[in-house]
Amino acid sequence: MSSSLVKIPSSNYIKMYWRGIQQGKYVVSKKVEKTVEYLVKLQDASPSKWRFNPRLANRPIWFIEHFCRQSKVRMGEPIKLDLWQKVIIQAIFGFVDSKGIRKHQEVLVKIGRKNGKSTLAAAISLYMLIGDKEGGPEIDCVSTKKDAAKIIFNEARNMVAQSPYLSKYIRKRKSDMYCAMNFGVFQPLSSDSNTLDGLNPSMVNNDEIHAWKDRNLYDVMKQAVTARRQPLIFNITTEGFVREGILDNLNDYAEDCLNGVAKDERFLSFIYELDSPDEWDKEDCWVKANPGLGTIKDREKLKEFVERAKIDNSLKPTALTKDFNLKNVNAVSWLTWEELNNEETFTMEDIRDTYAIGGCDLSATTDLTCATLLIVRRGEPEKIYILQHYFLPEERIKKLDETTSKEAPYRKWAKRGLMTICEGSMVNYSQVTDWFRKMRDEYQITMFRCGYDRALAGYWQEEMKTEFGEPTMEKVAQGPFTWTQPMKELGARLADKELNYNNNPMLKWCLSNTSVKKTGTLDCIQPIKSRKNRRIDGMVSLLNAYTIFVKYKDEYLNLVG
Repeated sequence: MSSSLVKIPSSNYIKMYWRGIQQGKYVVSKKVEKTVEYLVKLQDASPSKWRFNPRLANRPIWFIEHFCRQSKVRMGEPIKLDLWQKVIIQAIFGFVDSKGIRKHQEVLVKIGRKNGKSTLAAAISLYMLIGDKEGGPEIDCVSTKKDAAKIIFNEARNMVAQSPYLSKYIRKRKSDMYCAMNFGVFQPLSSDSNTLDGLNPSMVNNDEIHAWKDRNLYDVMKQAVTARRQPLIFNITTEGFVREGILDNLNDYAEDCLNGVAKDERFLSFIYELDSPDEWDKEDCWVKANPGLGTIKDREKLKEFVERAKIDNSLKPTALTKDFNLKNVNAVSWLTWEELNNEETFTMEDIRDTYAIGGCDLSATTDLTCATLLIVRRGEPEKIYILQHYFLPEERIKKLDETTSKEAPYRKWAKRGLMTICEGSMVNYSQVTDWFRKMRDEYQITMFRCGYDRALAGYWQEEMKTEFGEPTMEKVAQGPFTWTQPMKELGARLADKELNYNNNPMLKWCLSNTSVKKTGTLDCIQPIKSRKNRRIDGMVSLLNAYTIFVKYKDEYLNLVG
């Protein structure tokens, strides 16, 4: 296909989609809305390293709708892409730098089942095989099992068989497809394959990653694309029942990128999901997780399944997870991003010569250690200022550096002065004491009380008592009986923007990682991690300080004056 011989449309489907979202024509999840808003702002940014090229954005759309054919139901008919599919394609192929290199090289698409995942992935893969102008392209369809790896491959093979144009250039071999004109290969691979060494893929389809129990295969393929100038890793999946796998990792990373906690100009996500479990029986909301509803996915069949799940409770988890992309977990998020996010800031001079209540959450190796100062200034009884500092062992960060884990940008935070990297494999608690001492000696912040968990305190509590006085240090029992009321109050004050935490990205990250576990019949609550590899230590340190604040509120505020 010579691009000079065809007229490629210049439609801007991203902005078309955005206008429809703003006007209420298209109902999408909050995460998809954020993604599309980001893409519109990226187009309009000036100056910018990236530009939106309408021809490059529309070329794969034109290719798919002219050369790819349906392989099921309406066999042989041309594929007609929905608007949301065109937006995903334009987002992948339309943004380039001055050399024409694509910006987005890893994409996560999470949509409910039966919304044409395999068709979309197969069509994009065929474009990458024959239409992307890549020398020796290699398209790998990857999953943990061979049969699963063949789903997208078989879809693409059947598309080729239905297309007179594609079948002219692509032929099926024993275990792959081959394009002689550019030496391109299209193959299915699984973790039990003997061919994972020596790969050089230009595109990787990581299919149904919800079933992947670990990240080993993902890491192998992530490393395999590094020799290509503009590879594409296409992660496409529904939600699943496996927790702590690669999908949870990518879900969390996508949310961090959307919320500005993580910066990754190569990563992009389209998370089609319900915004709340309460929406599962509201038909108007179903399209949030099922963008192909009515065009690809049968609305009546979904309606029948939902009605049956209302009667048969055993079907509800499947509906929530597979049709509406809600995680199958018992805990619920503590605060929404809108509730926890506060970009208000302060300077150290603003909190100089004040009284504070301290809090600390100590760790040994894996988790963060966090020291907190909660400050109320004279004349501002309703405003609380939060100052924090974090600590993590160097060996822990080195271990993360050796993997492709995207846990958090610890080294970047350390350079900003938000965190101390401790030598060796353990946090040096004396450095925690040093930080509290520095706040007292350099900024005259006098600590009235300090709440801590006695479990790991050891020598540290004695060190702190020596430095700040024995009455200052107070143990806080770590559990729902102690935390319930302070945690509820703290959540309300965060939502009302009464806590100014200086826009600290580490605390913001910890708050966003916090879920709530309910205990007993008295609505008792306590914080838990939303995922195994997520950290909530900054939140727990703050909660320990706030628990002491609630206990001594009147005495403390009288001291403040």
